[in-house]
Amino acid sequence: MPRALLALSIGAFGIGTTEFVVMGMLPQIADGLDVSVSAVGLLISAYAVGVVVGAPTLTALGVRFTPKQTLVGLMAVFVVGNVLSALAPTYGLLVVARVVTALAHGSFFGVGAVAARRLVPREKATQAISLMFAGLTVANVVGVPLGTFVAQQASWRLVPAACAAIGLVTIAGLLAWMPAVAGEATDLRSELRAFRRRQVWMVLGVTMIGFAALFAVYSYVSPILTELGGLPEAWVTPVLALFGIGTTVGMLAGGRFGDRFGLRAVLGSLVVSAVLLAAFALTARTQVAAVVLLVLFGAVSFAAGPVVQNKVIEAARVRGGSLVSAANQGAFNVANALGAALGAAVLTAGQGYTAPIWVGAVLALAGAALCSVALRTERADAASPDPVVADVDVWERETACVTAR
Repeated sequence: MPRALLALSIGAFGIGTTEFVVMGMLPQIADGLDVSVSAVGLLISAYAVGVVVGAPTLTALGVRFTPKQTLVGLMAVFVVGNVLSALAPTYGLLVVARVVTALAHGSFFGVGAVAARRLVPREKATQAISLMFAGLTVANVVGVPLGTFVAQQASWRLVPAACAAIGLVTIAGLLAWMPAVAGEATDLRSELRAFRRRQVWMVLGVTMIGFAALFAVYSYVSPILTELGGLPEAWVTPVLALFGIGTTVGMLAGGRFGDRFGLRAVLGSLVVSAVLLAAFALTARTQVAAVVLLVLFGAVSFAAGPVVQNKVIEAARVRGGSLVSAANQGAFNVANALGAALGAAVLTAGQGYTAPIWVGAVLALAGAALCSVALRTERADAASPDPVVADVDVWERETACVTAR
């Protein structure tokens, strides 16, 4: 695999660490800025707002540039945001800094996915995306625990400073290794034309509904394990680390299965997820079974991630596809909000901690049903190809240039 994928993965690692590490540093930030922990918790919401605003906005602004130029610019925004976070003297300025940092998030993954798939032959496109996205899952296994430890033992300000350094390493890697031919500049009109295609919306729907199953469970995984399963609180962190390892393995495996089976791999992932969640709900009070099923669920769920990312770009049938790729990142955030909200609804109704698990199983089946429709739509599109699709010769010519580098 090209070294440019390493640069993309390092960037994904830095972004993932930046997003999630705040959850482990809430007390240290609150003490350092003399505010409440609940106020610091709003930094998570501020980051989400930045992702939602930045994904379409910065991607639209970047379509006139090559993916390499856009990615370097996005990572520069990421570095600036983290430096401001490390230096922020007040809570208000830290909120602003977090929003600035988040602006690059969705667009980096959206544009990065387009660039990653152009670095390899067509039959390895999903694998390339999975290697990039693996940086995000590794962040939850390594970056977040390490950042939390540094914040506890030294200063929380060292963590965003370190993330800024990771951003600088990413920029250096992109400048050194990312070929200019890994994608091309386009225009906003042609990018927007992709949203006229039914298959684009079908894949976005699969992402929103199917991945809501993951977040319906993961949002409440700690109380599920402790209150329902009777697991000691001290064991929650190691279990979540195992979950993170499972998601990384699943992400990489999903890249290989996705290149072979396409949306059928997503369909299989969603059906198996529903089965695992049903088993999890029935055995949640048995600690060993609950942990094993949770880790398997994480692996199977994340296996579908790179596949839907590649498929939404393919469905766009435009040169580039950065805007629909970024839209899929927005769909993941919608899935996060939807799953968490539905889980909260059943808990508020007094249904107990097995209820979010059953909600996840239902959402997985709903996503599978939508995916089966998307499969039929994909076959219909294949029978009558759209003339705006980027032709194979262009892909192969660009890939040959990349390989030569």
